[in-house]
Amino acid sequence: MTSNLQPIPIMNQNASEERGEIARLSSFVGAIALTDLVKSTLGPKGMDKILMSMSNPNEITVTNDGATILTKIYIDNPAAKILVDISRTQDDEVGDGTTSVCVLAGELLREGERLIAQKVHPQTIIEGWRLALDAARTTLSQSAQDHSSDKVKFREDLINIAKTTLSSKIVHSEKEHFSTMVVDAVLRLGNSANINLDNIHIIKKSGGSLRDSYLDEGFILEKKIGVGCPKRMENPKILIANTAMDTDKIKIFGGKVVVDSMAELGKLEDAEKQKMLEKCKKIVDHGINCFINRQLIYNLPEQYFAEHGVMSIEHADFEGVERLALVTGAEIVSTFDHPELVKIGTCKLIEEVLIGEDKVIKFSGCPQSQACTIVLRGATTHMLEEAERSIHDALCVLSVTVQETRTVLGGGASEMLMAKAVDELAANTAGKKALAIEAFARALRQIPTIIANNAGYDSSDLVAQLKAAHHKGQSQMGLNMKDGCIGNSQEMGIIESFKVKQQVLVSAHEAAEMIMRVDDILRAAPRKRQPMQGH
Repeated sequence: MTSNLQPIPIMNQNASEERGEIARLSSFVGAIALTDLVKSTLGPKGMDKILMSMSNPNEITVTNDGATILTKIYIDNPAAKILVDISRTQDDEVGDGTTSVCVLAGELLREGERLIAQKVHPQTIIEGWRLALDAARTTLSQSAQDHSSDKVKFREDLINIAKTTLSSKIVHSEKEHFSTMVVDAVLRLGNSANINLDNIHIIKKSGGSLRDSYLDEGFILEKKIGVGCPKRMENPKILIANTAMDTDKIKIFGGKVVVDSMAELGKLEDAEKQKMLEKCKKIVDHGINCFINRQLIYNLPEQYFAEHGVMSIEHADFEGVERLALVTGAEIVSTFDHPELVKIGTCKLIEEVLIGEDKVIKFSGCPQSQACTIVLRGATTHMLEEAERSIHDALCVLSVTVQETRTVLGGGASEMLMAKAVDELAANTAGKKALAIEAFARALRQIPTIIANNAGYDSSDLVAQLKAAHHKGQSQMGLNMKDGCIGNSQEMGIIESFKVKQQVLVSAHEAAEMIMRVDDILRAAPRKRQPMQGH
Protein backbone atom coordinates (compact mmCIF):
# COMPACT_ATOMS: atom_id res chain seq x y z
CA MET A 1 0.00 0.00 0.00
CA THR A 2 2.68 2.47 1.08
CA SER A 3 4.95 1.70 -1.87
CA ASN A 4 2.84 3.85 -4.21
CA LEU A 5 3.24 6.99 -2.12
CA GLN A 6 5.39 9.67 -3.72
CA PRO A 7 8.08 11.38 -1.62
CA ILE A 8 7.01 14.81 -0.43
CA PRO A 9 8.88 17.45 -2.41
CA ILE A 10 10.48 20.05 -0.13
CA MET A 11 12.91 21.47 -2.68
CA ASN A 12 11.98 24.14 -5.17
CA GLN A 13 12.07 23.18 -8.86
CA ASN A 14 15.55 23.15 -10.40
CA ALA A 15 17.15 22.51 -7.01
CA SER A 16 18.46 19.02 -6.37
CA GLU A 17 19.72 16.97 -3.48
CA GLU A 18 21.98 13.95 -3.31
CA ARG A 19 21.91 12.04 -0.06
CA GLY A 20 24.00 9.55 1.86
CA GLU A 21 25.72 6.98 -0.32
CA ILE A 22 25.10 8.80 -3.59
CA ALA A 23 26.47 12.11 -2.26
CA ARG A 24 29.51 10.37 -0.87
CA LEU A 25 30.11 8.46 -4.08
CA SER A 26 29.79 11.63 -6.13
CA SER A 27 32.38 13.46 -4.01
CA PHE A 28 34.76 10.48 -3.93
CA VAL A 29 34.57 9.96 -7.68
CA GLY A 30 35.34 13.64 -8.35
CA ALA A 31 38.32 13.74 -6.01
CA ILE A 32 39.75 10.42 -7.22
CA ALA A 33 39.38 11.44 -10.88
CA LEU A 34 41.33 14.62 -10.16
CA THR A 35 44.04 12.63 -8.38
CA ASP A 36 44.34 10.30 -11.37
CA LEU A 37 44.80 13.34 -13.58
CA VAL A 38 47.79 14.77 -11.69
CA LYS A 39 49.42 11.63 -10.32
CA SER A 40 51.30 10.95 -13.57
CA THR A 41 53.30 14.16 -12.94
CA LEU A 42 54.68 12.92 -9.59
CA GLY A 43 58.35 12.14 -9.08
CA PRO A 44 61.56 12.58 -11.07
CA LYS A 45 60.16 10.75 -14.10
CA GLY A 46 56.75 12.46 -14.02
CA MET A 47 55.08 13.43 -17.30
CA ASP A 48 54.09 16.93 -18.41
CA LYS A 49 50.62 18.19 -19.33
CA ILE A 50 49.68 20.63 -22.06
CA LEU A 51 46.96 23.02 -20.93
CA MET A 52 45.16 24.92 -23.68
CA SER A 53 42.87 27.84 -23.13
CA MET A 54 39.44 27.44 -24.76
CA SER A 55 38.98 31.18 -25.18
CA ASN A 56 42.47 31.83 -26.55
CA PRO A 57 43.87 28.86 -28.51
CA ASN A 58 47.31 30.50 -28.61
CA GLU A 59 47.59 30.40 -24.85
CA ILE A 60 49.35 27.13 -24.12
CA THR A 61 51.00 26.07 -20.87
CA VAL A 62 53.28 23.04 -20.72
CA THR A 63 53.87 22.06 -17.11
CA ASN A 64 54.10 19.31 -14.52
CA ASP A 65 53.63 21.64 -11.56
CA GLY A 66 50.60 20.33 -9.65
CA ALA A 67 49.34 23.72 -8.51
CA THR A 68 49.55 25.21 -12.02
CA ILE A 69 47.64 22.28 -13.57
CA LEU A 70 44.93 22.34 -10.91
CA THR A 71 44.37 26.09 -10.96
CA LYS A 72 44.14 26.22 -14.74
CA ILE A 73 41.56 23.49 -15.29
CA TYR A 74 37.85 24.18 -14.97
CA ILE A 75 36.24 21.97 -12.34
CA ASP A 76 32.61 21.52 -11.43
CA ASN A 77 32.83 18.85 -8.74
CA PRO A 78 32.77 20.25 -5.16
CA ALA A 79 35.14 17.61 -3.75
CA ALA A 80 37.62 18.14 -6.55
CA LYS A 81 37.52 21.86 -5.77
CA ILE A 82 38.60 21.10 -2.19
CA LEU A 83 41.66 19.28 -3.55
CA VAL A 84 42.48 22.21 -5.84
CA ASP A 85 42.25 24.43 -2.80
CA ILE A 86 44.69 22.39 -0.71
CA SER A 87 47.22 22.25 -3.51
CA ARG A 88 46.98 26.03 -3.85
CA THR A 89 47.47 26.42 -0.10
CA GLN A 90 50.46 24.07 -0.27
CA ASP A 91 51.91 26.25 -3.04
CA ASP A 92 51.41 29.43 -1.01
CA GLU A 93 52.68 27.97 2.26
CA VAL A 94 55.77 26.04 1.20
CA GLY A 95 55.97 26.21 -2.61
CA ASP A 96 56.45 22.52 -3.36
CA GLY A 97 54.63 19.23 -2.81
CA THR A 98 51.52 20.42 -4.64
CA THR A 99 51.11 17.17 -6.57
CA SER A 100 51.98 15.00 -3.55
CA VAL A 101 49.33 16.60 -1.36
CA CYS A 102 46.63 16.09 -3.97
CA VAL A 103 47.68 12.49 -4.66
CA LEU A 104 47.86 11.57 -0.96
CA ALA A 105 44.40 13.02 -0.28
CA GLY A 106 43.01 11.15 -3.30
CA GLU A 107 44.57 7.86 -2.20
CA LEU A 108 43.14 8.30 1.31
CA LEU A 109 39.70 8.76 -0.21
CA ARG A 110 40.16 5.72 -2.45
CA GLU A 111 40.91 3.65 0.68
CA GLY A 112 38.02 5.33 2.51
CA GLU A 113 35.62 4.39 -0.29
CA ARG A 114 36.57 0.70 0.09
CA LEU A 115 35.97 0.85 3.84
CA ILE A 116 32.56 2.47 3.42
CA ALA A 117 31.67 -0.31 0.98
CA GLN A 118 32.50 -2.71 3.85
CA LYS A 119 29.97 -0.82 5.99
CA VAL A 120 32.50 0.99 8.21
CA HIS A 121 30.98 4.27 9.40
CA PRO A 122 32.72 7.49 8.17
CA GLN A 123 33.19 8.73 11.75
CA THR A 124 35.04 5.50 12.64
CA ILE A 125 37.29 5.99 9.61
CA ILE A 126 38.00 9.61 10.58
CA GLU A 127 38.85 8.59 14.13
CA GLY A 128 41.27 5.95 12.88
CA TRP A 129 42.86 8.37 10.43
CA ARG A 130 43.47 10.89 13.20
CA LEU A 131 45.32 8.32 15.30
CA ALA A 132 47.31 7.31 12.20
CA LEU A 133 48.17 10.94 11.44
CA ASP A 134 49.56 11.46 14.95
CA ALA A 135 51.71 8.34 14.66
CA ALA A 136 52.98 9.32 11.19
CA ARG A 137 53.76 12.86 12.30
CA THR A 138 55.64 11.73 15.39
CA THR A 139 57.74 9.31 13.33
CA LEU A 140 58.47 11.99 10.73
CA SER A 141 59.67 14.39 13.47
CA GLN A 142 61.89 11.72 14.98
CA SER A 143 63.48 10.88 11.63
CA ALA A 144 64.24 14.55 10.84
CA GLN A 145 67.86 15.73 10.93
CA ASP A 146 69.15 19.20 11.60
CA HIS A 147 72.54 20.36 10.34
CA SER A 148 72.00 24.10 10.73
CA SER A 149 74.89 24.40 13.21
CA ASP A 150 77.39 23.18 10.59
CA LYS A 151 77.46 25.66 7.70
CA VAL A 152 79.15 23.40 5.16
CA LYS A 153 76.84 20.46 5.91
CA PHE A 154 73.77 22.71 5.87
CA ARG A 155 74.70 24.14 2.49
CA GLU A 156 75.11 20.59 1.21
CA ASP A 157 71.63 19.78 2.57
CA LEU A 158 70.17 22.82 0.83
CA ILE A 159 71.78 21.83 -2.48
CA ASN A 160 70.38 18.30 -2.12
CA ILE A 161 66.92 19.67 -1.33
CA ALA A 162 67.11 21.91 -4.40
CA LYS A 163 68.22 18.95 -6.53
CA THR A 164 65.35 16.81 -5.22
CA THR A 165 62.82 19.57 -5.93
CA LEU A 166 64.23 20.29 -9.39
CA SER A 167 64.64 16.64 -10.39
CA SER A 168 60.93 16.40 -11.16
CA LYS A 169 60.93 19.63 -13.19
CA ILE A 170 61.90 20.59 -16.72
CA VAL A 171 65.35 21.76 -15.59
CA HIS A 172 66.35 18.31 -14.26
CA SER A 173 68.99 17.89 -16.98
CA GLU A 174 70.85 20.90 -15.53
CA LYS A 175 69.84 20.42 -11.91
CA GLU A 176 73.43 20.66 -10.60
CA HIS A 177 73.81 24.09 -12.19
CA PHE A 178 70.41 25.37 -11.09
CA SER A 179 70.53 23.99 -7.54
CA THR A 180 73.83 25.79 -6.86
CA MET A 181 72.31 28.94 -8.34
CA VAL A 182 69.14 28.94 -6.19
CA VAL A 183 71.04 28.01 -3.02
CA ASP A 184 73.44 30.91 -3.56
CA ALA A 185 70.49 33.25 -4.16
CA VAL A 186 68.68 32.16 -0.98
CA LEU A 187 71.79 32.17 1.23
CA ARG A 188 72.41 35.80 0.21
CA LEU A 189 69.12 36.65 1.89
CA GLY A 190 70.57 35.71 5.27
CA ASN A 191 69.11 33.37 7.88
CA SER A 192 66.59 35.75 9.33
CA ALA A 193 63.00 34.81 9.96
CA ASN A 194 61.68 37.39 7.52
CA ILE A 195 63.22 36.25 4.27
CA ASN A 196 61.97 38.41 1.42
CA LEU A 197 61.96 36.50 -1.86
CA ASP A 198 61.17 39.78 -3.63
CA ASN A 199 64.89 40.52 -3.39
CA ILE A 200 65.44 37.75 -5.94
CA HIS A 201 64.39 38.94 -9.36
CA ILE A 202 63.83 36.42 -12.16
CA ILE A 203 64.27 37.56 -15.77
CA LYS A 204 63.38 35.36 -18.74
CA LYS A 205 65.25 35.87 -22.02
CA SER A 206 64.63 33.43 -24.84
CA GLY A 207 67.66 32.27 -26.77
CA GLY A 208 70.59 30.13 -25.69
CA SER A 209 70.03 26.97 -23.69
CA LEU A 210 69.00 26.36 -20.07
CA ARG A 211 72.68 25.92 -19.25
CA ASP A 212 73.32 29.58 -20.11
CA SER A 213 71.17 30.75 -17.19
CA TYR A 214 73.13 32.48 -14.45
CA LEU A 215 72.87 34.36 -11.18
CA ASP A 216 73.80 38.03 -11.28
CA GLU A 217 74.77 39.72 -8.03
CA GLY A 218 72.91 42.91 -8.72
CA PHE A 219 69.57 44.15 -9.84
CA ILE A 220 68.65 44.09 -13.52
CA LEU A 221 65.92 46.32 -14.93
CA GLU A 222 64.56 45.48 -18.37
CA LYS A 223 64.39 49.07 -19.61
CA LYS A 224 66.45 51.50 -21.70
CA ILE A 225 68.31 54.63 -20.58
CA GLY A 226 66.97 57.91 -22.00
CA VAL A 227 68.38 59.41 -25.21
CA GLY A 228 71.54 61.49 -24.76
CA CYS A 229 71.96 60.52 -21.10
CA PRO A 230 75.18 59.06 -19.66
CA LYS A 231 75.14 55.25 -20.12
CA ARG A 232 77.34 54.43 -17.16
CA MET A 233 77.46 56.03 -13.74
CA GLU A 234 79.43 55.27 -10.57
CA ASN A 235 77.97 55.90 -7.10
CA PRO A 236 74.84 57.54 -8.50
CA LYS A 237 72.24 59.33 -6.39
CA ILE A 238 68.93 57.78 -7.46
CA LEU A 239 65.50 59.38 -7.22
CA ILE A 240 62.61 57.01 -7.89
CA ALA A 241 59.30 58.66 -8.80
CA ASN A 242 55.79 57.93 -9.93
CA THR A 243 54.78 61.19 -11.60
CA ALA A 244 53.49 62.47 -14.94
CA MET A 245 56.27 63.82 -17.17
CA ASP A 246 54.34 64.37 -20.39
CA THR A 247 53.95 67.98 -21.58
CA ASP A 248 51.70 67.86 -24.57
CA LYS A 249 48.49 67.23 -22.69
CA ILE A 250 46.81 70.25 -21.10
CA LYS A 251 45.18 68.73 -18.05
CA ILE A 252 42.92 71.39 -16.56
CA PHE A 253 40.37 68.83 -15.41
CA GLY A 254 39.54 68.08 -19.03
CA GLY A 255 38.48 71.71 -19.44
CA LYS A 256 37.88 73.35 -22.81
CA VAL A 257 39.95 76.35 -23.76
CA VAL A 258 38.73 78.51 -26.65
CA VAL A 259 41.35 80.77 -28.26
CA ASP A 260 40.92 83.22 -31.09
CA SER A 261 44.41 83.15 -32.51
CA MET A 262 47.42 80.87 -32.85
CA ALA A 263 49.46 83.28 -30.75
CA GLU A 264 47.15 82.68 -27.76
CA LEU A 265 47.57 78.91 -28.22
CA GLY A 266 51.34 79.43 -28.35
CA LYS A 267 51.15 81.23 -25.00
CA LEU A 268 49.24 78.33 -23.46
CA GLU A 269 51.81 75.85 -24.73
CA ASP A 270 54.64 78.02 -23.44
CA ALA A 271 53.01 78.15 -20.00
CA GLU A 272 52.67 74.39 -19.99
CA LYS A 273 56.28 74.02 -21.11
CA GLN A 274 57.43 76.42 -18.42
CA LYS A 275 55.52 74.41 -15.81
CA MET A 276 57.26 71.22 -16.96
CA LEU A 277 60.72 72.82 -16.90
CA GLU A 278 60.08 74.07 -13.36
CA LYS A 279 59.15 70.54 -12.34
CA CYS A 280 62.35 69.21 -13.97
CA LYS A 281 64.37 71.88 -12.14
CA LYS A 282 62.82 70.84 -8.82
CA ILE A 283 63.78 67.23 -9.55
CA VAL A 284 67.38 68.13 -10.46
CA ASP A 285 67.59 70.33 -7.32
CA HIS A 286 67.43 67.16 -5.22
CA GLY A 287 71.11 66.82 -6.08
CA ILE A 288 70.58 63.59 -8.00
CA ASN A 289 72.15 62.21 -11.13
CA CYS A 290 69.76 59.34 -11.89
CA PHE A 291 65.99 59.75 -12.22
CA ILE A 292 63.75 56.69 -12.59
CA ASN A 293 60.08 57.22 -13.32
CA ARG A 294 57.27 54.71 -13.42
CA GLN A 295 55.43 56.73 -16.06
CA LEU A 296 56.52 58.09 -19.42
CA ILE A 297 59.15 60.83 -19.72
CA TYR A 298 58.52 62.96 -22.79
CA ASN A 299 61.16 64.56 -25.02
CA LEU A 300 61.34 67.93 -23.28
CA PRO A 301 62.09 66.67 -19.75
CA GLU A 302 64.36 63.96 -21.18
CA GLN A 303 66.37 66.64 -23.00
CA TYR A 304 66.50 68.76 -19.83
CA PHE A 305 67.84 65.82 -17.81
CA ALA A 306 70.40 64.96 -20.50
CA GLU A 307 71.67 68.57 -20.51
CA HIS A 308 72.08 68.49 -16.73
CA GLY A 309 73.92 65.16 -16.77
CA VAL A 310 71.06 63.25 -15.15
CA MET A 311 70.41 59.70 -16.35
CA SER A 312 66.68 59.21 -16.89
CA ILE A 313 64.89 55.86 -17.08
CA GLU A 314 61.21 55.82 -17.96
CA HIS A 315 58.36 53.37 -17.65
CA ALA A 316 60.04 51.09 -15.13
CA ASP A 317 57.31 48.45 -14.64
CA PHE A 318 55.50 48.62 -11.36
CA GLU A 319 57.01 45.58 -9.67
CA GLY A 320 60.38 46.67 -11.02
CA VAL A 321 60.05 50.07 -9.36
CA GLU A 322 58.90 48.58 -6.07
CA ARG A 323 61.82 46.16 -6.11
CA LEU A 324 64.25 48.84 -7.18
CA ALA A 325 63.15 51.10 -4.34
CA LEU A 326 63.65 48.15 -1.99
CA VAL A 327 67.16 47.30 -3.17
CA THR A 328 68.55 50.84 -3.61
CA GLY A 329 67.09 52.05 -0.32
CA ALA A 330 65.14 54.87 -2.00
CA GLU A 331 61.49 55.72 -1.62
CA ILE A 332 59.00 56.32 -4.42
CA VAL A 333 58.04 60.02 -4.58
CA SER A 334 55.26 61.86 -6.40
CA THR A 335 55.83 65.49 -5.36
CA PHE A 336 59.12 67.37 -5.29
CA ASP A 337 58.60 70.37 -2.99
CA HIS A 338 60.60 69.05 0.00
CA PRO A 339 63.93 67.65 -1.21
CA GLU A 340 65.24 67.46 2.36
CA LEU A 341 62.58 64.87 3.32
CA VAL A 342 63.15 62.52 0.39
CA LYS A 343 65.21 59.35 0.74
CA ILE A 344 67.65 59.17 -2.16
CA GLY A 345 68.80 55.72 -3.26
CA THR A 346 72.29 54.67 -4.24
CA CYS A 347 74.41 51.80 -5.54
CA LYS A 348 78.01 51.35 -6.73
CA LEU A 349 77.42 51.33 -10.47
CA ILE A 350 74.68 51.66 -13.07
CA GLU A 351 75.49 50.46 -16.59
CA GLU A 352 73.87 49.12 -19.72
CA VAL A 353 74.62 45.46 -20.41
CA LEU A 354 73.56 43.04 -23.13
CA ILE A 355 71.66 39.85 -22.36
CA GLY A 356 71.22 37.91 -25.58
CA GLU A 357 70.19 40.64 -27.99
CA ASP A 358 68.47 42.91 -25.47
CA LYS A 359 69.96 45.87 -23.66
CA VAL A 360 69.15 46.00 -19.95
CA ILE A 361 70.22 48.25 -17.10
CA LYS A 362 72.27 46.68 -14.34
CA PHE A 363 72.54 48.10 -10.82
CA SER A 364 75.60 46.66 -9.07
CA GLY A 365 76.64 46.95 -5.44
CA CYS A 366 73.19 47.76 -4.02
CA PRO A 367 72.98 48.60 -0.29
CA GLN A 368 70.54 45.70 0.09
CA SER A 369 73.31 43.29 -0.79
CA GLN A 370 70.86 40.40 -0.61
CA ALA A 371 69.37 41.50 -3.92
CA CYS A 372 70.25 39.43 -6.93
CA THR A 373 68.80 38.53 -10.29
CA ILE A 374 68.44 35.09 -11.83
CA VAL A 375 68.63 35.34 -15.61
CA LEU A 376 66.92 32.37 -17.27
CA ARG A 377 67.75 31.43 -20.85
CA GLY A 378 66.00 28.80 -22.91
CA ALA A 379 64.89 27.81 -26.37
CA THR A 380 61.19 28.67 -26.19
CA THR A 381 58.93 30.86 -24.09
CA HIS A 382 57.05 27.78 -22.82
CA MET A 383 60.30 26.32 -21.59
CA LEU A 384 61.24 29.58 -19.89
CA GLU A 385 57.89 29.85 -18.14
CA GLU A 386 58.14 26.28 -16.86
CA ALA A 387 61.75 26.90 -15.78
CA GLU A 388 60.58 29.98 -13.89
CA ARG A 389 57.90 27.94 -12.09
CA SER A 390 60.52 25.31 -11.19
CA ILE A 391 62.96 27.91 -9.88
CA HIS A 392 60.18 29.61 -7.91
CA ASP A 393 59.26 26.28 -6.26
CA ALA A 394 62.90 25.63 -5.37
CA LEU A 395 63.36 29.14 -3.95
CA CYS A 396 60.22 28.78 -1.79
CA VAL A 397 61.31 25.40 -0.44
CA LEU A 398 64.80 26.66 0.34
CA SER A 399 63.55 29.80 2.09
CA VAL A 400 61.27 27.58 4.20
CA THR A 401 64.21 25.29 5.01
CA VAL A 402 66.46 28.19 6.02
CA GLN A 403 63.83 29.08 8.65
CA GLU A 404 62.81 25.53 9.67
CA THR A 405 66.16 23.80 9.24
CA ARG A 406 65.14 20.18 9.74
CA THR A 407 65.34 17.82 6.76
CA VAL A 408 63.91 14.36 6.03
CA LEU A 409 64.71 11.72 3.44
CA GLY A 410 62.95 11.71 0.10
CA GLY A 411 62.49 9.08 -2.58
CA GLY A 412 59.65 7.40 -0.71
CA ALA A 413 61.81 6.69 2.38
CA SER A 414 59.83 8.99 4.69
CA GLU A 415 56.49 7.65 3.45
CA MET A 416 57.57 4.03 4.04
CA LEU A 417 58.87 4.94 7.48
CA MET A 418 55.56 6.59 8.39
CA ALA A 419 53.57 3.68 6.91
CA LYS A 420 55.56 1.23 9.04
CA ALA A 421 54.78 3.24 12.22
CA VAL A 422 51.09 3.43 11.26
CA ASP A 423 50.99 -0.34 10.61
CA GLU A 424 52.45 -0.99 14.08
CA LEU A 425 49.74 1.23 15.55
CA ALA A 426 47.05 -0.73 13.63
CA ALA A 427 48.35 -4.01 15.06
CA ASN A 428 47.83 -2.65 18.59
CA THR A 429 44.40 -1.10 17.99
CA ALA A 430 41.18 -2.97 18.61
CA GLY A 431 37.95 -2.61 16.66
CA LYS A 432 37.10 -1.25 13.25
CA LYS A 433 39.39 1.75 13.73
CA ALA A 434 42.29 -0.61 12.97
CA LEU A 435 40.94 -1.00 9.42
CA ALA A 436 41.06 2.78 8.91
CA ILE A 437 44.59 2.96 10.33
CA GLU A 438 45.75 0.20 7.95
CA ALA A 439 44.10 2.10 5.09
CA PHE A 440 46.12 5.21 6.02
CA ALA A 441 49.35 3.20 5.80
CA ARG A 442 48.32 1.83 2.38
CA ALA A 443 47.64 5.37 1.15
CA LEU A 444 51.12 6.48 2.28
CA ARG A 445 52.70 3.56 0.41
CA GLN A 446 50.93 4.68 -2.75
CA ILE A 447 53.33 7.65 -3.06
CA PRO A 448 56.45 5.50 -3.75
CA THR A 449 54.26 3.17 -5.85
CA ILE A 450 53.18 6.03 -8.11
CA ILE A 451 56.73 7.43 -8.34
CA ALA A 452 57.95 4.00 -9.51
CA ASN A 453 55.01 3.57 -11.93
CA ASN A 454 55.70 6.94 -13.53
CA ALA A 455 59.26 5.87 -14.25
CA GLY A 456 58.04 2.67 -15.92
CA TYR A 457 59.45 0.34 -13.25
CA ASP A 458 57.73 -2.57 -11.52
CA SER A 459 56.22 -0.71 -8.58
CA SER A 460 54.83 -3.69 -6.64
CA ASP A 461 58.24 -5.36 -6.62
CA LEU A 462 60.12 -2.18 -5.60
CA VAL A 463 57.65 -1.21 -2.88
CA ALA A 464 57.67 -4.77 -1.49
CA GLN A 465 61.50 -4.59 -1.34
CA LEU A 466 61.26 -1.20 0.40
CA LYS A 467 58.73 -2.53 2.91
CA ALA A 468 60.97 -5.48 3.74
CA ALA A 469 64.02 -3.22 4.11
CA HIS A 470 62.16 -0.88 6.47
CA HIS A 471 60.91 -3.80 8.56
CA LYS A 472 64.53 -4.90 8.96
CA GLY A 473 65.25 -1.45 10.36
CA GLN A 474 66.94 0.00 7.25
CA SER A 475 64.98 3.23 7.57
CA GLN A 476 67.11 5.15 5.05
CA MET A 477 66.09 3.01 2.10
CA GLY A 478 64.19 4.76 -0.69
CA LEU A 479 63.71 4.48 -4.43
CA ASN A 480 66.65 4.89 -6.78
CA MET A 481 64.93 6.14 -9.92
CA LYS A 482 68.15 6.27 -11.90
CA ASP A 483 68.74 2.52 -11.88
CA GLY A 484 65.23 1.29 -11.05
CA CYS A 485 66.13 -0.32 -7.74
CA ILE A 486 66.06 0.62 -4.08
CA GLY A 487 68.94 2.48 -2.51
CA ASN A 488 70.01 4.56 0.47
CA SER A 489 68.32 7.97 0.14
CA GLN A 490 70.90 9.57 2.43
CA GLU A 491 73.79 8.45 0.22
CA MET A 492 71.93 9.34 -3.00
CA GLY A 493 71.37 12.83 -1.57
CA ILE A 494 67.56 12.65 -1.95
CA ILE A 495 66.60 15.03 0.85
CA GLU A 496 63.44 17.05 1.39
CA SER A 497 62.41 19.79 3.76
CA PHE A 498 60.69 18.56 6.92
CA LYS A 499 58.20 21.44 6.77
CA VAL A 500 57.13 20.54 3.21
CA LYS A 501 56.66 16.86 4.07
CA GLN A 502 54.71 17.67 7.22
CA GLN A 503 52.50 20.13 5.34
CA VAL A 504 51.73 17.49 2.68
CA LEU A 505 50.73 14.98 5.34
CA VAL A 506 48.57 17.35 7.38
CA SER A 507 46.86 19.09 4.46
CA ALA A 508 46.07 15.84 2.66
CA HIS A 509 44.55 14.40 5.83
CA GLU A 510 42.45 17.51 6.46
CA ALA A 511 41.09 17.56 2.92
CA ALA A 512 40.32 13.83 2.91
CA GLU A 513 38.58 14.11 6.29
CA MET A 514 36.52 17.04 5.06
CA ILE A 515 35.30 15.15 1.99
CA MET A 516 34.71 12.00 4.06
CA ARG A 517 32.26 13.90 6.29
CA VAL A 518 30.00 14.78 3.36
CA ASP A 519 26.68 12.96 3.32
CA ASP A 520 24.50 15.42 1.46
CA ILE A 521 25.01 17.58 -1.61
CA LEU A 522 22.47 20.35 -2.13
CA ARG A 523 22.35 22.24 -5.39
CA ALA A 524 20.26 25.35 -5.04
CA ALA A 525 18.49 26.82 -8.04
CA PRO A 526 19.15 30.49 -8.80
CA ARG A 527 16.32 32.78 -7.78
CA LYS A 528 14.13 33.73 -10.74
CA ARG A 529 13.60 37.36 -11.59
CA GLN A 530 10.21 38.65 -10.60
CA PRO A 531 8.36 40.75 -13.21
CA MET A 532 8.22 44.42 -12.24
CA GLN A 533 4.93 45.36 -10.55
CA GLY A 534 2.64 48.00 -11.99
CA HIS A 535 4.08 48.06 -15.54
